[in-house]
Amino acid sequence: MLEPLARPLHLVLVSPQIPPNTGNVARLCAVTGCRLILVEPLGFSIDDRHLKRAGLDYWDKVFLRLYPNYAAYVADYPEARRWLFSARAAQSLYEARFEAGDHLVFGSEVSGLGPEVMEGGTGTALSIPMLEDRRSLNLSTSVGIGAYEALRQVCFAGAGRQAPSAS
Repeated sequence: MLEPLARPLHLVLVSPQIPPNTGNVARLCAVTGCRLILVEPLGFSIDDRHLKRAGLDYWDKVFLRLYPNYAAYVADYPEARRWLFSARAAQSLYEARFEAGDHLVFGSEVSGLGPEVMEGGTGTALSIPMLEDRRSLNLSTSVGIGAYEALRQVCFAGAGRQAPSAS
């Protein structure tokens, strides 16, 4: 069983474009206790029926913050440890040492994180290993991989506990 973190992880989506991906991430946040941060511009309204449908009945369990731009988000969390996920980053997420309260930042489905984020000095770039000549993973899949690796490290590896086994 996953226990709530005193300092939860923050999953940050910068300019997401596809409502079901964001809905899936919201559902992930609801079941893991991660906080969801959306950075505008969004490719949809947060009232979008596809967004709500993908999150199903979990929206009341999601801590959601909305920011007008990346600079406003960074200003609100100036001391946050940020991990910037990009298919082109040299360092693998498996080399990172995640801590409670970390922010995992993901870009839009169309263009990923822009140069202002990647080169702005606000975090460390990480990639999810893939086979060569593949462009990228689906956004909600990437967020799930990143979130659960961070949770594995924070909730189980550091506490001397074992992750629950499949039964």
